[in-house]
Amino acid sequence: MTNTATANVTEAAAALVLQLPTARVLSATRLPSGATVDRDRSGAIAASFVGAVSADVALMLGDSELIAEAAGTDSAMVSVADVLRPALEAATAVFGAGVLGGVSADGDLGVFDDPASALFQLATDTGTPAGWFGIRVREPGPSQPTIATEGSVADKLGRISNVEMAMTVEIGRTRMSVRDVLNLEPGGVVELDRSAGAPADILLNGRLIAHGEIVVVDQDYAVRITEIIDVNDGLS
Repeated sequence: MTNTATANVTEAAAALVLQLPTARVLSATRLPSGATVDRDRSGAIAASFVGAVSADVALMLGDSELIAEAAGTDSAMVSVADVLRPALEAATAVFGAGVLGGVSADGDLGVFDDPASALFQLATDTGTPAGWFGIRVREPGPSQPTIATEGSVADKLGRISNVEMAMTVEIGRTRMSVRDVLNLEPGGVVELDRSAGAPADILLNGRLIAHGEIVVVDQDYAVRITEIIDVNDGLS
């Protein structure tokens, strides 16, 4: 693992504990290389992050009271994985633009057993172990030049030019507590983090590609493109 990746995993663990919805303050201490987590993984949640840098992350809270605090509700609408997802998003955000996949409670994706993973012990302010966080960075290999010879994959890319992709227009975001989500009712107002008149973000399969303004065409909403984002800028 490169020095940059090492620094990033430390930042990821620090970002994670700041976002964990627990009543107690937690800290993350990196375990020595080769250390393992000798615990039942049935309570682990995990997800994969794909972007300029890709990684797998896994989290276990060893204290059942901490898990109950994180869930915050007995509603079947919200699972512990749902509540802990923002913490995993904060951890992977240190790697730049990308998409965090679905958070699974079916295992740890092998993160805690992989020697290539960086493992952290989470502890309360009194030093009591409260959980573990693991992150496995999948660094890209050296790139090779692509020659578009006849019959090659590059030569055949034109055949998929009609494949449909999901385009999303985003006018703003917000963060809400589980309590506020459960209290939503018709007529309620959710305030977003963007002022009126600010450009909307246009995302293709989750990646920012352009900015635009919302317009009305034949009584339907539409978006007028005002700026195309360079691919390298979108990944930064």
